[in-house]
Amino acid sequence: MKLNLWLNNEMPDIAKSLEGINNIYYFNQKTIGLSGKEKIYKIIHDVRSALFPGVYEKCPIDETRINIFIGNNIREAAIELSGLIEKTLIDICDTEDKETRNCTKCRSRANDITIHLMKKLPEIREKLHMDIQAAYTGDPAALTTEEILLSYPSIDAISIYRIANILYEQKVPIIPRVMSEYAHQRTGIDIHPGAKIGKYFFIDHGTGVVIGETCTIGNNVKIYQGVTLGAKSFQLDEHGNPVKGVKRHPDIEDNVVIYAGATILGGDTVIGHDSIIGGNVWLTHSVPPYSKVYNAQPSPIIKQGKPE
Repeated sequence: MKLNLWLNNEMPDIAKSLEGINNIYYFNQKTIGLSGKEKIYKIIHDVRSALFPGVYEKCPIDETRINIFIGNNIREAAIELSGLIEKTLIDICDTEDKETRNCTKCRSRANDITIHLMKKLPEIREKLHMDIQAAYTGDPAALTTEEILLSYPSIDAISIYRIANILYEQKVPIIPRVMSEYAHQRTGIDIHPGAKIGKYFFIDHGTGVVIGETCTIGNNVKIYQGVTLGAKSFQLDEHGNPVKGVKRHPDIEDNVVIYAGATILGGDTVIGHDSIIGGNVWLTHSVPPYSKVYNAQPSPIIKQGKPE
């Protein structure tokens, strides 16, 4: 059959049959959609440019006008973010006249959340400086803090996490997850915005790290590549669906080092402070402070490097 004939005769019926399917997905895409995701990426860029002026710009900035530069970035990010938050809040709003001009509840809430985040920027910057220092002192290959800020994927992921976490704590829908998945795509590090992470946090190498939603991490914690802080199992409701909002991921106390490939699971699992978790350890129960956990494996067999 010729394409034009098919398009004229049969395509309208297919379009009509799809019209009513999964309207919720269409509605959400209308709220955020691809253009919304791109706006979120731009917001991340503007906020991080305000946090570290000149680092994320393609051209050098005039140091005599740095306050104007920071102010412009904050202003642009705030206006765009407030509009996106308002749209996501309208999507879940239970006010009867949310589609009319009579309700300003979502707009006011979006403005309050945006202002709250912008006021938190000095605190976020202070924490990121501590994270950079943790990377510098924790990695003998790091020669300067500038090198860490510009090239380390962990700082990329953590900076986005610390922004997204503020929005998550304010119960903003969708946007924090888009931010965290953007970081995941860029770095291979998957940090849920709901996780709680303390100061002086460093992820060395970074690739393949997963940190779950209800995980808590204390101060001065160092994690290597391939570490999973995940859920052991899911509670199911009477319909067999996972129960939302329950504690599923472990707690890591202060001054803990977790080496490459370790997997720590469970909402009731606590790694005591000043502990060391060895590489490729599988752990589903708590360990006390000052513990050292290693795999019980036989020594590797090494043959002399001579031809047989």
